[in-house]
Amino acid sequence: MSNTIQEIDVLNALRYVDDPDLNKDIVTLGMVRNVAIEGKDISFSVVLTTPACPMKDMIENACRNAISHFISSDINLQIEMTSDVSVNKKSNDFLPNVKNIIAVGSGKGGVGKSTVAAGIASVLNHSGARVGLLDADIYGPSVPLLFGVQNHEIDVEERNGKEYMKPVLVQGIELFSIGFLSKPNEAVVWRGPMVSQALKQFISGVSWGDLDYLIIDLPPGTGDVQITMTQTLPLTGAVIVSTPQKLALADARKACAMFNMPSVNVPILGIVENMSFFTPDDAPDKKYYIFGKYGVSELANEFNTKVLGQLPIIPSVMDDGDSGKLINDKNIRFFSEIAGQLVRAIAINNSK
Repeated sequence: MSNTIQEIDVLNALRYVDDPDLNKDIVTLGMVRNVAIEGKDISFSVVLTTPACPMKDMIENACRNAISHFISSDINLQIEMTSDVSVNKKSNDFLPNVKNIIAVGSGKGGVGKSTVAAGIASVLNHSGARVGLLDADIYGPSVPLLFGVQNHEIDVEERNGKEYMKPVLVQGIELFSIGFLSKPNEAVVWRGPMVSQALKQFISGVSWGDLDYLIIDLPPGTGDVQITMTQTLPLTGAVIVSTPQKLALADARKACAMFNMPSVNVPILGIVENMSFFTPDDAPDKKYYIFGKYGVSELANEFNTKVLGQLPIIPSVMDDGDSGKLINDKNIRFFSEIAGQLVRAIAINNSK
C-alpha cells in the first residue's frame, strides 16, 4: 500500500470535501496541510478559519469518508483539526495585532447587549481563540460587573518610552472599560468630543495582546461613540441585539440603518434576539412569547442578514451576571450557537 498511495491521492480524495460556508473544497482553500503517509498510516491537518467552527465535526467526518471511499477503508487515519483565524482584509493601523474587530450594538438600552457581548467573548475564548472585550459604553459600563472585577485598578506598563494601560485578564479574556477608571457610584458626565477622545485612548493607549477577536460593546443608539468607532477602526462587522418587542425593533432598525449608511459601510453579521420566550421550570415543553414573535426574523430579512440565535429569558444568567459570575460552563452553552453562527459569518465576510 505504501508503494501506491501518494500525497496527490490523498489531496484528490479530499477535494470532494467542501467547506459549507466558503463553497469550495478544503484543498483549494489551502486548509489541508502536513500530509504524511507511511504504510497503512495516513495523517494530515485540517486548518479551519476559527477554533469555534461549529462545522468542525462534520468536516472531519467528511474527510474520513472521502479517504475511505476514494483510497481505502483499511487505513489508520489521523486527522488534526486545528485553526488559523481568518483576518479582516481592511488595513488596521490602530490595532495591527488584532485580526477581527466586532461591534455589538443595539437601538435601545435594556435589551441585554452587554450580556450578549460578554457571552460571545466567553464562548470564543472557551474554544481556544484569543479574545478581548472593550466596554465602549461610556455612560453605562456593564462589563466590570458582569465579570466581577468592578473594583479592579488599572496597571500601567511602559513600552518604547510610552505608557500603556494594561487590560484586565479574566479567565483568558482581555477586558477594558471606563468602569475601571471611575468609581462605581460616580457618573461620567462628558460631552461628545471628550467621549470620542477617551475611546481613541482606549483603542491606542491600551496594551492589547495578539487577538483573534476584539469584541466592542457599544452603547445603545447611533451617536458619537458609534461614529468614532466606525471612523477609527476597520470593523469586520457588527452584531445587533434586540428583543422581539416592537419598540425595541423600531430602534434596532435605526441601528441597522446606521451601519448600512454609505459613509459607515460596516457589514451587519447578524442579529441576536434576546428574551425571545420564557419556559417555566415546571413546564419545560411550553414557550411563552412575552415580548412578541417573529419580529427579529423580519428585521434580519429586511437588512439581508440572519438571526444568529435566540436567547430565552434565563433567570440564572441574569443572577450570575448581577453577581459577577456570568462566565461558567452552564451559561456559556446558551451563547454557543450565537458565537458559532457569528464566526461563520466572519469567515464568509473575510473571504470576499
